[in-house]
Amino acid sequence: MPIALTATGIFGLLLGSFLNVVAYRLPRGESFVAPRSHCPGCETPIAPYDNIPLVSWLLLRGRCRTCRTRISARYPVVELATGVLYVLVVALRHGPADILLGLLLVTFLVPIALIDLDTRRIPNVLTGTLAALGLVVVLAFARADVVEYLAAGAGAFLFFFLAAFAYPQGMGMGDVKLAGAMGLCLGRAVAPALLFAMVAGVLVGVVIIARLGAERGRRTAVPFGPFLALGGVLALFVGEGLMDGYLERF
Repeated sequence: MPIALTATGIFGLLLGSFLNVVAYRLPRGESFVAPRSHCPGCETPIAPYDNIPLVSWLLLRGRCRTCRTRISARYPVVELATGVLYVLVVALRHGPADILLGLLLVTFLVPIALIDLDTRRIPNVLTGTLAALGLVVVLAFARADVVEYLAAGAGAFLFFFLAAFAYPQGMGMGDVKLAGAMGLCLGRAVAPALLFAMVAGVLVGVVIIARLGAERGRRTAVPFGPFLALGGVLALFVGEGLMDGYLERF
């Protein structure tokens, strides 16, 4: 297990580096392959030895080797977060379906959250691919539970669709589609995921209003995708337990 977790963590770091590329290039319609990663200041291509996830940024102290332009700390944070989440999924979830769905969800939620933060849009190609792959995994490894996953996806989609219909300024169709895709990967655990997301969104809204005042705070647009991503990640580890406890009690 230690060897497997170490390998998983290293792979997660490498994947996190790629997800940084996806989050930057996908909204711009650029290729993920070419051109090579380059410095945002001098545009010098980054050498392979300066492109080692997390390590290179630390050794270079967050600056370009050539022009010393500062490189955002977001890159190593995303790499580290992806690596840690991959290790947690493999260590804490059980069975091929749960592990594969957990890894799949992390892989897509990371760039979705970043893109929504940057552009306030969630690309259909990401949510559509997440939903399709999630359904494939369920059919391949958890066929007996396919009705639960389909119902969870449909329920989450419908719940957020009604919310978006009632208050279109507060939620977009990207959030609706993401909720549905999360349901296909989380099953019944999507319920606490959505609850976590809404609570986090409300808390952030309260902080914004407290800092800016009621009038300005209410006009401040805050993307909801990152909150959904947070809720989805939390539900990966505690969602099933919460649902079991709720159903046993009520």
